[in-house]
Amino acid sequence: MTTSLIIFLVICLLLACTFEFVNGFHDTANAVATVIYTNSMKPTTAVVYSGLLNFIGVLTGGIGVAMGIVNLLPMEVLVDSNVYHGIAMILALLLSAIIWNLGTWYFGLPASSSHTLIGSILGIGLAFMFLPGTVGDSAVNWDKAKDTGWALLISPFAGFALAIVVMFIFKRFVKNDSFYKEPIPGKKPPIWIRMLLWCTCGLVSFFHGQNDGQKGVGLVMMILIAIMPAYFSLDNTINLQSVNVNVNTIKTMMAKADTTILSGKEKKLYADLFKHSEHYSTIVATKTKSDEIDVAARFDIRKDIVKVTKGAEKLISGGNLSLAPKEVKSLKKEIDGAKKLVEFAPSWVIIMISICLGLGTMIGWKRIVKTIGEKIGKQHMSYAQGASAEIVAAVGIGIATAYKAPVSTTHMLSSGIMGSMVAKKGLKNLQRATITNIVLAWVLTLPVTIILSGGLFLLFRAIL
Repeated sequence: MTTSLIIFLVICLLLACTFEFVNGFHDTANAVATVIYTNSMKPTTAVVYSGLLNFIGVLTGGIGVAMGIVNLLPMEVLVDSNVYHGIAMILALLLSAIIWNLGTWYFGLPASSSHTLIGSILGIGLAFMFLPGTVGDSAVNWDKAKDTGWALLISPFAGFALAIVVMFIFKRFVKNDSFYKEPIPGKKPPIWIRMLLWCTCGLVSFFHGQNDGQKGVGLVMMILIAIMPAYFSLDNTINLQSVNVNVNTIKTMMAKADTTILSGKEKKLYADLFKHSEHYSTIVATKTKSDEIDVAARFDIRKDIVKVTKGAEKLISGGNLSLAPKEVKSLKKEIDGAKKLVEFAPSWVIIMISICLGLGTMIGWKRIVKTIGEKIGKQHMSYAQGASAEIVAAVGIGIATAYKAPVSTTHMLSSGIMGSMVAKKGLKNLQRATITNIVLAWVLTLPVTIILSGGLFLLFRAIL
């Protein structure tokens, strides 16, 4: 690598760390707001506790959500023959996400870092349509974007509705009146209430790390693949021949399918699957590790695996494969085996993001905490309201992570607070001005970040 590339690589990695750091104090305020405003924990203790659990969450969260972020942009966009074009993409993406996150934090608005990141990625993809010799609408993986969009769209409505349900359950089974009253300033609640809120705060922090932390891991992998594709396209610890077995098994099982009932799009996927599986088998015929493959060919192997696995998954989801349920289950297992070659993140990346998210959690949390604790409802949160919102957020984020879907911690918890306030005294219990500002920030996040990242990308492409 040249000196200039090394400098740009360091700058991009620092920006990715900055995004995750800002994400820490921007989003984790949601988790600590309840324990702080109910006097269940001192602020310093709460943010350190939350920061540590965010750190652990990232370490144990896997990389499913991270790969979902990477796959939002097709590979022909992610890797360009001119590496400086990839740098332009990364710089635009990260700067737009950081600018919007810092702006909403400054005004104390609990906006979604997830929406910010997704909007920035989509802005890059859409900007490709304005370039000469563009790859056109293929610059955005719309199938993946649609799945991600649904996960992010549902989260605020789910948080609002489920918090009302949890409040109802509390009222049905917890008859202690103090649980539903506003905290007395300076007075600690009973130990059982504190323990409940400690647990819910910890769960939100842990699952936030597992989900949002993976987004940071995905960002770093995008940087490494875009700038150093020869070294980070493939996992060098995976045996190429074991993956070859997976690929050949997928091809054999797919050969059993009745192609006459496939749609035109499915037939193309089917043909591409066989083409790329044969290409992979030819290239790795006598190789066992990726460093034995020519540098120029490593990204082609990555493309083969992605085309085979994603194509097979789309054919399965289409429902037109004439395979028995047992065969489909076996096919999915082979797909997961093949994916290991391309869906990975080095341990140093995960640790670096864990540290950034954990440290960010411990700094700059006050602005968002004040909005959540004091300005959403016309009265301060009760213990029950704080617990219900955090239970909903923890469960929602945990389920999303299990299904490898990015979800907004901010939307889940903030809407949960709104739902808990409505459950007590109806819509009149909400502060209209604050809710309007929060919703406006939510609505504007995607269009603003799309325009900002797209504009910066076109600017940087012209400069670099």
